[in-house]
Amino acid sequence: MNEIELLKINDFKNTNSENSIYANTILNHLQLHHSRIEKPHKHNFYAVFLFTKGTGIHEIDFNQYKVNPGSVFFLQPGQTHSWELSEDADGFLFFHSTDFYETAYLNHSIKDFPFFESNFTEKHIFLNEEQLKIIQLIFVNLYTETLKQQKKYKQFILTYITQIYIYLNRLHESQNQNNNILLKHYQNVFSNFEKLVDSLFKENKSASKYADLLNITQKHLNRIVQTVTQKTTTQIITDRVILEAKRELLYTNLSLKEIALKLGYTDYTYFSRLFKKHSGIKASEFKKHYNLEE
Repeated sequence: MNEIELLKINDFKNTNSENSIYANTILNHLQLHHSRIEKPHKHNFYAVFLFTKGTGIHEIDFNQYKVNPGSVFFLQPGQTHSWELSEDADGFLFFHSTDFYETAYLNHSIKDFPFFESNFTEKHIFLNEEQLKIIQLIFVNLYTETLKQQKKYKQFILTYITQIYIYLNRLHESQNQNNNILLKHYQNVFSNFEKLVDSLFKENKSASKYADLLNITQKHLNRIVQTVTQKTTTQIITDRVILEAKRELLYTNLSLKEIALKLGYTDYTYFSRLFKKHSGIKASEFKKHYNLEE
């Protein structure tokens, strides 16, 4: 295995069915697709999970979150995740493509919602009992609509997804009262910077190049990045490189030398030192930590 498995929505459906939206209960999803999702993987779509029963651990790009009734998780395309759940785990989930949502709202983007705005925004919200009752009903209606597939059902599903996003967005904002106009502007610029890094980090690791692409000075870009993340521009670029290296180490059979070349480093020794500096441990120790063979 030389590539991390990338799952598409149609991997969870019959090939003749609509391939831009998928909804299910978590229990059904686990039973139907256990062999496909038992190993860490990534998606090419947006995914939202609501847990109503059970406990466990959900790992998203090497960040671990506790699973409890009321846990909601958000995944962006490209993020790697895995989980260890109790046998009684259940709830609801839905997946959708970017086009499914954004073609219906020409003046809005899925990135307008803070949980999808950046890799640095929180990917987990915990709902209290009252909040869980409210949001669970919308998930139930969404799931039921996908089963019936009556006339204009996709439009109906879209309204439920939007209700879920707006409700959870309000909860997110109520927990983060420090938002202001300048920070919103900085977040928008940072989001564009992240998109560029995601597409160019293997070839370009120069902070000045990204500033040029954004039509701002490197000093201003660094100010924005530090405000949003408390990190420098170069650190964000390197973090993206190291994240990809971790994914490749754990989920492919490539050696660190092969991974270094794939990520744009011809000096294996330098890349090995870089990995240790930013991860705190050697690549071989990192693999052992996750109980994988070297």
